[in-house]
Amino acid sequence: MAGKAVLTGTYFMNGDEACCEGALAVGCRFFAGYPITPATEVAERMSWRLPEVGGIYIQMEDELASMAAILGASWGGVKAMTSTSGPGFSLMMENIGLGLCTETPCVVCNVQRAGPSTGLPTLVAQGDMMQARWGAHGHYEIIAIVPSSPQEMFDFTIRAFNLSEQYRLPVLIMADEVVGHMNERVVIPPADQIQVVSRKKPSVPPDQYRPYQPGPDGVAPMADFGDGYHMHVTGLTHDERGYPVMDAATQEQMINRIVSKIRDHAHQIISYDAIAMDDAEAAVVAYGISVRSARRAVAEARGRGIRAGLIKLNTVWPFPEEMIRDLAGRVRALVMPEINLGQMVRELERAAAGRCRVRLVPHAGGSIIRPGAIVQAVESALKEA
Repeated sequence: MAGKAVLTGTYFMNGDEACCEGALAVGCRFFAGYPITPATEVAERMSWRLPEVGGIYIQMEDELASMAAILGASWGGVKAMTSTSGPGFSLMMENIGLGLCTETPCVVCNVQRAGPSTGLPTLVAQGDMMQARWGAHGHYEIIAIVPSSPQEMFDFTIRAFNLSEQYRLPVLIMADEVVGHMNERVVIPPADQIQVVSRKKPSVPPDQYRPYQPGPDGVAPMADFGDGYHMHVTGLTHDERGYPVMDAATQEQMINRIVSKIRDHAHQIISYDAIAMDDAEAAVVAYGISVRSARRAVAEARGRGIRAGLIKLNTVWPFPEEMIRDLAGRVRALVMPEINLGQMVRELERAAAGRCRVRLVPHAGGSIIRPGAIVQAVESALKEA
């Protein structure tokens, strides 16, 4: 296996290990991180796999430095990532904001645990979902992907890197402890079957290049340091040259650029699966490990004669509000299980806009949500609808 970036074959591995293999398969060659439960296995595997394929692994002194290091590596032309969990994710927020402002492609895998503070380091939660959207200060758009299995940890990590390169921004993989630590079958396809999106490079001479001048798709081509182009990268408000300009007009232009490139392509970024929805009168909307409980709950509900279906969210940011708005006009109830006390359900309520009953199945963290609790919530919501 030594030297192979794509370990084609069928394996029994956990989600953290699958995340590592997905990153390598799509071309990641730099990892900077700090060990933290329950994401340590991502860093541990990267520490010996990256040198095998000519990449670089660095254990940083903390998560602030880890995030800074992958931003710098990306500007050097290398696909880069880090992994973390709750406290480390909080420490990364300032430099995630820097990555959004400088439009730097990279990937952050957050294997969520129960918090706040140190919380339950080895047990599951989904409490960082709103932090993923609004954790950095200022206004911006973010892409956050939510795997529900080790196979999806592999597949979605590939997609996260591709989206980061396509739209020039940090992309978040919002995993959780159970998905990270559960062992399941993971199929790694041949290298020629893996989609790899390459960074769009400038086509103009160096004297005409503007690092933040949008192309036809709203995304600016990105040169790497060392390519021979004049580069200026700053977290200050900047113009298309990358030069700081301290006025409201430049701020509006910059913010509109980093927001519009995601909003204008939201229909291409958003991903979800509809399961047993053809005749559903109630829809369970779930993400991450809660999808596993929701699948069982839908099966149990249908066994009782309740027409329940499942919307499995593969991306949570951008949130699929148009789909939910349409769905709310066709079902009587929407039920969302979350291992928090209510975060993404607020987006569900906002998008549903009173068209149907919305019910949360909350859990403070430490274990998964039982299918029976979801079935009870479906029954209760339908009675009230």
